[in-house]
Amino acid sequence: MDEPSKRARMRAVIARYFEACNRGDSDGIAACLTPEAIHYFPPGMYGGAFRGARAIGDRWVKAYNELGSRWVIENVIVDPEANAAVGEWTHYKTGQGTVLRGDEWYEFDEASGLISEIRAYYASPQAADLARLELAEFDYSGRGYSTRPPGVPAEER
Repeated sequence: MDEPSKRARMRAVIARYFEACNRGDSDGIAACLTPEAIHYFPPGMYGGAFRGARAIGDRWVKAYNELGSRWVIENVIVDPEANAAVGEWTHYKTGQGTVLRGDEWYEFDEASGLISEIRAYYASPQAADLARLELAEFDYSGRGYSTRPPGVPAEER
């Protein structure tokens, strides 16, 4: 598939995902994801990562029904070569009268073109009681992310 077509396909999957969330459509949400997809969150959010397309769909339908959740995708940047995209969104919890903003990093499965992983980053104050502010359950070291600051001796970390 050429790059412009792949870029359009990836954007369309993200759009369909949010449309299904806004309909409270678990099947529609799951159809945008690989069966083993995982959705990561900051520590303490939603009881941990959502694992599996069906679980992700069911959890967002629960938020739709119980919190009045509605989402707007504000911006999307797609990198077809990396099979990845990032989206900026607004989550309106109409039942609580709250607004949550954030970004999500989407990893796509090359073969199916579906989302295989979502990593959510929220715009909120730093939690004073946490020494590490990162996604819960995400294997930073195993994925090759830095785990130490550059140029700082180990005893100062």
